[in-house]
Amino acid sequence: MEFRQLLHTLRVWDATLPTFNPDTAPQTPLPLFQSWLTHAAEAGQPEPHTMSLATVDPQGRPDVRTLTLHDADDQGWHFGSHSTSAKGRQLAAHPEAALAFYWPAVGRQVRVRGTVTPAGQDVSQADLHARSTGALAAALVGRMSEVLDSFEELERASAAAWERAQAAPDTLVPTWTRYVLDPTEVEFFQGDAQRRHVRLRYRREGAAWSRELLWP
Repeated sequence: MEFRQLLHTLRVWDATLPTFNPDTAPQTPLPLFQSWLTHAAEAGQPEPHTMSLATVDPQGRPDVRTLTLHDADDQGWHFGSHSTSAKGRQLAAHPEAALAFYWPAVGRQVRVRGTVTPAGQDVSQADLHARSTGALAAALVGRMSEVLDSFEELERASAAAWERAQAAPDTLVPTWTRYVLDPTEVEFFQGDAQRRHVRLRYRREGAAWSRELLWP
């Protein structure tokens, strides 16, 4: 009961929220997404490039985790992982996924659904080596989602990976993969203190996009 009471005392969007007029939205979702993420960053939203990635396992059970966006362009929404990780195996078996961005500082959400395709090795390795030494070290550790016998084992593997990443920053990690989600549906949500939320959904029909408002 105390925990439930705590939840009821927590505030949502305890700030002045921006407005969103869907009539001024562009014909395609990408420019609006780029504008909203930039606005969230400028408004002080920590880590606005983090997102939830939802996939399904071979039994059709949903799975979700948080990771970072590497790019969003005309090809789609880009992220990276090991092909041998849980998400990598799930995407290989069922290459459909959903992304969700939430920026509470401005009361906005963006949801993206579509088909995911792995990029080639050259693109994937370039993606990895454009990132930090820590990212390369983590990739060199590998074994993502495998059972870990002890934290000491991770410490030893991480120390060796950091040493290798610093000594040879061009080291290849064959399992590292850049994935691209090609969107078929993108929804923009602007929160409102009086709960008159604005929801604008883009849906791709062939090469064209349609737009429609949704009840909140």
